[in-house]
Amino acid sequence: MFVFVCAGCGAELTAPLSRVTLPVHAHQKYGNGIQLPVLMEPGTFAVEPEHWGPPWRRWEEVHPDEAAARGVHAPVHALSDGAPGAIVIAPGDTRGTRLIPERAGGYCCGLDGADGPNMACGSCGLAVASRIDDCSLWQAVWLAPDAVRRPEGGAHAPPLSWAELLAEGKGTPPFEPITTWGARRGSNHWWSWSPRWEAAAGRALAHLLAALEGRPVAVPDGLAQEVFRRALDALLPPGPPVRRAVLAGPGRPAPAAHADILLVPVHPQTGKLWTPAGRSPSAYPVPLPFGVWLWLAFPEPHLPFPASGVMPDGVLRDDPPAPRPHHPLRADPGAFEHALVRLPAVRGTWLREILDNLIDHTRARIF
Repeated sequence: MFVFVCAGCGAELTAPLSRVTLPVHAHQKYGNGIQLPVLMEPGTFAVEPEHWGPPWRRWEEVHPDEAAARGVHAPVHALSDGAPGAIVIAPGDTRGTRLIPERAGGYCCGLDGADGPNMACGSCGLAVASRIDDCSLWQAVWLAPDAVRRPEGGAHAPPLSWAELLAEGKGTPPFEPITTWGARRGSNHWWSWSPRWEAAAGRALAHLLAALEGRPVAVPDGLAQEVFRRALDALLPPGPPVRRAVLAGPGRPAPAAHADILLVPVHPQTGKLWTPAGRSPSAYPVPLPFGVWLWLAFPEPHLPFPASGVMPDGVLRDDPPAPRPHHPLRADPGAFEHALVRLPAVRGTWLREILDNLIDHTRARIF
């Protein structure tokens, strides 16, 4: 557990926190006028390893060699010149801070951090963080890496094993209610695919396309078909599958030797990919957040109708399943682009064409 302190005066700025991996949806902008929940679980923090936040430079102002050195291999709208290593926490985990009124700008309904840090240390006044709570953005506080420090020491608990994570069973449901900004409880909400799933699908789809090199693929039946098949059918040439993607990970059977692509979980604490023991490194690993992978690999059962009388063995609940969305899942285009431009394979003509036509694909509701 760590407590972050002000680099200027040493005052404590956070509750004790433990580190987790940065969520795929950390920088997601979802819909228009949508009220998204808090990004981070209470008591946790994550680090953005890349440059992020203002000031920004348009792509035309960045030399290709500089972009490549930063791991960006295709044009983007802009690159950040903010310091790398920003720390994101839940707003409720801040301590001893205050808002800076003259930097409390936002795009629409709240704060978006576009003017730079908008929170100051309550003891010395140093600008230390950006509070984000505007509509369609995940609520979070981003600590400025050059304005805070993490004192040495603190307890270092070992990360959970894959078996322990599996036993915890913290899956991410694929559907959830979406609420408009300022809506009263019970009004202006609808059931939709989870924004977390759409972001995870965006990143995974970029890796899938890079692995496929324009060849058709077979993906697992069930929910994985709903997540990937529609986009793959639209972006890949027609024809029988010549490659095979399978779900692999803890608690699953060993992947078959002829599997070309493995859909595997990312450890939520360390960020490491699950790797099969003794598996040939030729199979391409496609990363999925552990909670999303867990639901794909071990979908939770639902009753077709409410149970009555004595609960039978094996029944986990007696309420009906959550309503399903009325539209197919569309991978998040921002998460897709963010992942794809960081893969060297995007330099190829086929992937570059998909990237260049991303706006058209989005309008066609592929994304």
